[in-house]
Amino acid sequence: MKIKHVRVTPIAVKNPPLLNNGGIYSAYTVRSIIEVEADNGLIGIGETFGDRMILERLNAIRESLVGLSPFDLNALKKRTQSNTPHPGSEAYRFLPGSWNGNPTDAKIFGAFEVAFLDLQARHLGIPLCELLGGAVRDEVPFSAYLFFKYSSESAREVDPEYTENDTWGEVMNPAQLVGEATRMIDRYGFRSIKLKAGVLRPEEDVACIKALKKAFPNHPLRIDTNGGWSLDTARRMAELMADDLEYYEDPTPGLGGMSDLHAATGLPLATNMVVTDFEEFRRNIGLNGVQVILSDHHYWGGLRATQQLAQMCELFDIGLSMHSNCHLGISLMVMTHIAAATPNLTYACDTHYPWFTDDILQEGRVPIEGGSVAVRDLPGIGVNIDHKALAELHEQFLRCGSKGRDDTLQMRKFKPDWERKKPRF
Repeated sequence: MKIKHVRVTPIAVKNPPLLNNGGIYSAYTVRSIIEVEADNGLIGIGETFGDRMILERLNAIRESLVGLSPFDLNALKKRTQSNTPHPGSEAYRFLPGSWNGNPTDAKIFGAFEVAFLDLQARHLGIPLCELLGGAVRDEVPFSAYLFFKYSSESAREVDPEYTENDTWGEVMNPAQLVGEATRMIDRYGFRSIKLKAGVLRPEEDVACIKALKKAFPNHPLRIDTNGGWSLDTARRMAELMADDLEYYEDPTPGLGGMSDLHAATGLPLATNMVVTDFEEFRRNIGLNGVQVILSDHHYWGGLRATQQLAQMCELFDIGLSMHSNCHLGISLMVMTHIAAATPNLTYACDTHYPWFTDDILQEGRVPIEGGSVAVRDLPGIGVNIDHKALAELHEQFLRCGSKGRDDTLQMRKFKPDWERKKPRF
């Protein structure tokens, strides 16, 4: 079996106006959909970032993969390696998603590796998780991912490109946030909750956690400021929330700051920002800055690298969870398979999926029931592309002109004097 065609299709999906410490989500999320077709007609699929830097590299490499065996991951790695230095300019440094401090090569390899592994599993007629070692759980729990946000009606007065299908309304205070959580849990059955904080004053964020704890006393809670609080602020807020949190995610910038915070509070700290590759993993062992790592196959370098990370976490007694970027159903199913095959990934995973209404799957949107996604007993990742939907979202990509997220630039449409600050409070 040899690879006959490799297709990379950029798409754009409309966002609701979700807020974070760095600004506001742009009106569109851009993603790249990968199809690797073999000479026997089978197609392996994947999904990754769609910003310009990643898309250019994917397209530059894809033709060189023709003729490879989809089992030859070493050849894939050779073709995705480059001598191009990782961009460190300000233009890239503050872009969310595809820039995470680790080399672009890992992201490109990981993007194609998913499609290669999916094709392998389809050829063998087995679910992807079986290829990854076998499922240790039949369903994977995810967490309700709460955001402060503007209403789409008000946001569309500033940028008319925001989605018209956003029914969540404005969320800017504890009562509105509890309402958002209630709707999301009623709809999807989530059994844990994560709050994207660092938007309001720290004391208001704490009030929101207290309100969520009162409304959902049996749901583990997490708060993530994306490094938006100073060490002093993070320490003071920890004193107020110590008994309420499952873990404290990226409350303050930098691995050194996280180390000092853990030493001062004893709280378990989690990250998807300060440990994003194996070099930083080694540094963390010496500093004991974080006790829970949020994996993400999109930037750790694929599924085998995620398994390597899991083994290292088990060796050093570090907890393992899973980060979410703004993904669609292909990535959600890939996340489900790797989580199902990872025994020590014991925390509920993050997902943005409830915030989107569009998808490109023949099977329709992936169901989340009881807060979990079921592992499907089907070959590969268990879903297929609806090419009509793919074409429509590709046309939307061409129309919208987005080259990727820039939350700070987008926020300046709402507040012209907005500056990105870490820490902000």
